[in-house]
Parts: sequence; C-alpha cells; structure tokens
Amino acid sequence: MSNRNARIEQIHTSPDWYQPYRISQAIAVDGLIYVSGQAGFTEDGRTVEGGFGAQGRQAFRNVERVLAAAGAGLGDIVKVGIFVRDMAANLPEVIELRAEFLTEPYPADTLLEVSALARPDWQIEIEAIALAPR
Repeated sequence: MSNRNARIEQIHTSPDWYQPYRISQAIAVDGLIYVSGQAGFTEDGRTVEGGFGAQGRQAFRNVERVLAAAGAGLGDIVKVGIFVRDMAANLPEVIELRAEFLTEPYPADTLLEVSALARPDWQIEIEAIALAPR
C-alpha cells in the first residue's frame, strides 16, 4: 500500500477483539479516524443480550471506546454507517439510538439493511469516520 507521504496510524484498544481477524479497529490518517464496524459485543467477544436496542447501545459504546483510544469522541463523528438486519422492525430504535449517542450537527449517515452480519446473532453494526484531534 502506498502511503503517499501520509502517516497511517493503527488505533486499537486492549483487548483488541479484531486482531485475530487481521482487521484494524480504526485507522487514523490525514486528520480523520476511520472506525471499523462495531457490533453489540462485550470486550470478551460475547454478544450482549436484550435484543436490538441493547446491541445498538453496545455497538455505539464500542465505537466510543475505539475513538477514545484515538483521543476523540462521539462528538467528533462526521459520518456513520449503520447496518441492520431488519429495517422495518428497527428503524424507530435506530433513530432513538442516534438521538442517545449523537448530537447536533448530526453526522452524515448511511443506513442499510443487510441480509447478514459477521455473526448470525448480531442485529446491528456501526462504522464511523471522525475528526482526529490536532
């Protein structure tokens, strides 16, 4: 991969739940932090119980944790991608989650329904792009 004179920094937390899969939790480059999709799982890799809302809250907490490792926070997000397994059933809850974790000016968003996520019990996954601290 050519770095075109850009400094690419891998961001990770401990434990790094994505390392065995050869995925970076996040990459910081050129003033932006690109956070890999985060789902509703705990630090030890267990999917949280409690349904869609509980998984969504944990996914946002995981995004927040990765951003904190990069010196940023949820307020620094400029773009999110939210992937859900059942849009019709969960759109109102997605809107509630956005209100709970994101603030104005709300980030740009892509919301997609997908047929599957990495694990069959996952119902939501959230990726983000955020401004890196100066």
